[in-house]
Amino acid sequence: MLFDLDGTLIDSALDLGGAGNDLRERRGLPPLPLETFRPMTGTGARGMLRVALGLSPDDADFEVLKDEYLAIYAARLTRLTRVFDAMAPVLDALDAAALPWGIVTNKHSRFAEPVVAGTGLAGRSRVLVCGDTTARAKPFPDPLLEAARRLAVAPAHCLYVGDDLRDIQAGQAAGMGTVAAAWGYLGDGEPIEAWGADHLAHTPAGLLELLQLDTRG
Repeated sequence: MLFDLDGTLIDSALDLGGAGNDLRERRGLPPLPLETFRPMTGTGARGMLRVALGLSPDDADFEVLKDEYLAIYAARLTRLTRVFDAMAPVLDALDAAALPWGIVTNKHSRFAEPVVAGTGLAGRSRVLVCGDTTARAKPFPDPLLEAARRLAVAPAHCLYVGDDLRDIQAGQAAGMGTVAAAWGYLGDGEPIEAWGADHLAHTPAGLLELLQLDTRG
């Protein structure tokens, strides 16, 4: 089983959104409620700058402000970021059943690696494929295929869980089963029901039901 990181395995909205508010503070702007950032957390710096300062990649100073935002975020990667409480039984059940699992994220390695280590996942995840691991990131299938290769598991025998349309598109392109994680950030595009995932899990417990795993030991 393969998982997206932000919004699927971990709740990083408070640090990603917090960095957006830190950027606003530098400009004398009042903080926004962190819940304002949450839906766009899965889109990374692009989404955070859109919420924090109303910027889009077409703005002339977007790249400069993106670099500033990322530097701020790098200083607070795991200050408030945690594994979703409800994901702990899922990972425990996978480990107990000796089912290998890994992480495929569009987050670049300079951020993803310390976040995975800081949230205690580094010693458990069998593979970590980041946004800069392969030439193309999600929604292309390349990172998922690389994760399957490292796990020595055929893509058709993999299940990919994510909370963004790009996750489902990448999983489908890789020939994997897909699960849309409704507890995640979801963005502001098409509703999750329209993504075309093979399965829709409203809570992490739904993954246990899908895999027919339990936590009774």
